[in-house]
Amino acid sequence: MATPSAVARSTPRPRPVRTRRNTELALVLAAVLIAVLGYIEVGVNIDGSVPSGAAGYGAALGVLALLAHGVIRWRAPYADPLLLPIAILLNGVGLVVIYRLDRATPRSEAAPTQLLWSTLGVALFIAVVLSLRDHKRLQRYAYSGALVALVLLVLPVLFPPVYGSRIWITVGPLSFQPGEFAKILLAVFFAAYLAVHRDALALTGRRIWGVQLPVGRVLGPVLLIWAAFVGVLVLETDLGTSLLFFGLFVIMLYVATARSGWIAIGLLLAAVGAAGVGWLSPHVHSRVTDWLDPLGSIEAGRGANQIAQSLFAFAWGGLLGTGLGNGHSILIGFAAKSDFILATIGEELGLTGLIALFLLYALLVSRGFRTGIALTDPFGRLLAIGLAAIVGIQVFVVAGGVLDLIPLTGMTLPFIAQGGSSVVTNWIIVALLVRMSDVARRPAPRPEEA
Repeated sequence: MATPSAVARSTPRPRPVRTRRNTELALVLAAVLIAVLGYIEVGVNIDGSVPSGAAGYGAALGVLALLAHGVIRWRAPYADPLLLPIAILLNGVGLVVIYRLDRATPRSEAAPTQLLWSTLGVALFIAVVLSLRDHKRLQRYAYSGALVALVLLVLPVLFPPVYGSRIWITVGPLSFQPGEFAKILLAVFFAAYLAVHRDALALTGRRIWGVQLPVGRVLGPVLLIWAAFVGVLVLETDLGTSLLFFGLFVIMLYVATARSGWIAIGLLLAAVGAAGVGWLSPHVHSRVTDWLDPLGSIEAGRGANQIAQSLFAFAWGGLLGTGLGNGHSILIGFAAKSDFILATIGEELGLTGLIALFLLYALLVSRGFRTGIALTDPFGRLLAIGLAAIVGIQVFVVAGGVLDLIPLTGMTLPFIAQGGSSVVTNWIIVALLVRMSDVARRPAPRPEEA
């Protein structure tokens, strides 16, 4: 009879999994280089010389990138090698475009502030990677996290509206959007609840119109939480975040139950809700009017509105763009550095730059989906897919509004647009995906080690 040691020696060892950390390092350095070259191009096109702050900008971005890479190499060696480089490149391009718009705006210094927020975001990224050893620990705090998220969404109601929406908290010169942090807590709650009740949601209940509806005691709590969130957001006239939360709810419910009927029901309810809010809210109604007739303000003699200026910028950019610093998208107005920053990219980098940007987002979302598929625990699978879906839905909502495919929502483009709370939240999302991808790609222990 063979001894255990002999059996272990005769068992074929699994093929070693490459960590790909050197690949990640090369991509991170390439991302920093691309961002620095964009910064230099802005100065050359505007001033005819290399800007004096190029070296400092490159050094700051490079230090942040190398610190984040070092922490991943130390604590998450098997993490997906594409997540960090994509985040660094998107963040760097955003800083470049904001700096370019600063040059066209008198007494505006949004780029240094955005760099400080980016530094805070990378710091929180490092903190999450270092402190969160097991993502399943988040499941314990699902209900308390949902309560905190609801409180974060209610707080802006106590503050005056900004550009027609009550989504900001302003304290002196500082302002932040608490709804950005609430979306992560809501994703954790949905993942935890659906992971426990996925069988009951998929197999119990009665079939109505071809859709298997679960019993009320199972679906009721999650619908109640969702309705409370959407109700608060409707009161704040924040249609974009409402669509984000609703889309997140439908996607995670579909992933948990594998019932395609939920997608049809979700689209129907979203259309009914958006039509109702657009009819009752004057702020949202004006955006629907501009969406249906983007050139109506010109025909009425009031000049081009934001949507019209955005469409003109895309048309002027053509295939290759005018070059960083040579566009006129600053004419869009107050939102040029937030959601309409996409128009600057379309004008100065052209259709080619837009496609490259959307491919980066698509790659980031697909790697998040791949991480979720590779995880074996239901909570981690749902959470990874939900976090990736947040980025994907937000890009779709922003791009659709700026391109006049859907009504404008006023959300920020992840990593690109000006907004401290947005960039910090997206860095936390990437950190969670990095930690979960390390678990998903980590090789199983050898028989003798087990």
